[in-house]
Amino acid sequence: MKGFIRTQTRFSLCGLNCAVCSMHLGGYCPGCGGGAGNQSCAIARCSLEHGGIQFCWECPEYPCFRYEGFDAGDSFVPHRNRTQDIAKVQELGLDAYLAQLEEKRAILGELLAHYNDGRRKTFFHTAVCLLPLEDLRSVMASLNSQRELGGQTVKERAFSAVELLEEAADRRGIGLKLNKKPKKG
Repeated sequence: MKGFIRTQTRFSLCGLNCAVCSMHLGGYCPGCGGGAGNQSCAIARCSLEHGGIQFCWECPEYPCFRYEGFDAGDSFVPHRNRTQDIAKVQELGLDAYLAQLEEKRAILGELLAHYNDGRRKTFFHTAVCLLPLEDLRSVMASLNSQRELGGQTVKERAFSAVELLEEAADRRGIGLKLNKKPKKG
């Protein structure tokens, strides 16, 4: 969007975790306000109308009508944790939260490099976005402790990683599938 520029592109204006988004990591999107991204973003337009605020929660009108139904479906990155993530940023501070996102990004990199059988990219991105960092650390520690995985095929390693991530998600009642946006009308 013309004129919409932000210095922080790893965490979006509206609370999405761009740092672990497949489109951002793949170089297809510069991140919120990082360049020619989503040209029709109503929230970015609103930011410009409100003086170019960097994060929606800085606006006295937050949360506003633009958030109604926004989390009902996912895009490339899950939307359902946005409210929680915004609260976490406000509690920890942006720098501490971004440090956690960078750790999640490193875990995602490990999963993609060593456990992706060519069919798990979206699953791993979704798991990293939705699971708490402590669960991801635990899954990675478990995978790293299983020496027998080194001799297995990538498909077998992928199965082990998926199984551990699904178990962690089940313990928290988290679904690891992207939610499709409801059809209008």
